[in-house]
Amino acid sequence: MNFSPTAIVPAEPYEFTLTPSACALLIIDMQRDFLEPGGFGEALGNDVSFLRRTIAPNERLLAAWRQRGMTVMHTREGHRPDLSDLPAAKLGRGRSSLRIGDVGPMGRLLVRGEPGHAIISQLSPAFDEVVIDKPGKGAFWATDLHDELQRRQIRQLVITGVTTEVCVHTTLREANDRGYECLVPADCVGSYFPELHLAALAMIKAQDGIFGWVSDSNKILTALG
Repeated sequence: MNFSPTAIVPAEPYEFTLTPSACALLIIDMQRDFLEPGGFGEALGNDVSFLRRTIAPNERLLAAWRQRGMTVMHTREGHRPDLSDLPAAKLGRGRSSLRIGDVGPMGRLLVRGEPGHAIISQLSPAFDEVVIDKPGKGAFWATDLHDELQRRQIRQLVITGVTTEVCVHTTLREANDRGYECLVPADCVGSYFPELHLAALAMIKAQDGIFGWVSDSNKILTALG
């Protein structure tokens, strides 16, 4: 792996100095259950087309990371088949006719091993890429993500995926508290609710970057050369 020492990415609130050898691409929950008709997201009454616009830019960014031999990690939200890691408060929240564990068009909703739990084919993990199965919104809680990052001497994260204001933002906040520098490409994250997407991005870069930096995939790709 031959990395340039640093790459300067135009970003808000100010430029981000990306160190390729210490920066991982962390792709959050790009799963069929959230992005395809018949999954958990649609069962909640959401329009999945709002999330699908993130697929193409994620594909381009993932290809660039792989080409350069940089670290890539994926996450999947879901629960054990016996639902032993599913809190009653999470199961009972909301008034949808279908809930976590119920059978939908792609199998049991948000259950590990079911077709809907899988990452979409366009972003399918390579054999050597870590996949973190998480039971909650944040990717650090009840997982070994932090240990995996530390073993690889990762200090920076480019965080993409869905949804901007929920799992992406929760993971970003967890990463921030653990000392990681986080960059979010706005075109690579998405929400079922455009207004919440914009608000979540604004929160990241507020107060001179209280949680991190916001840019877009084209700027990152240009900076990496």
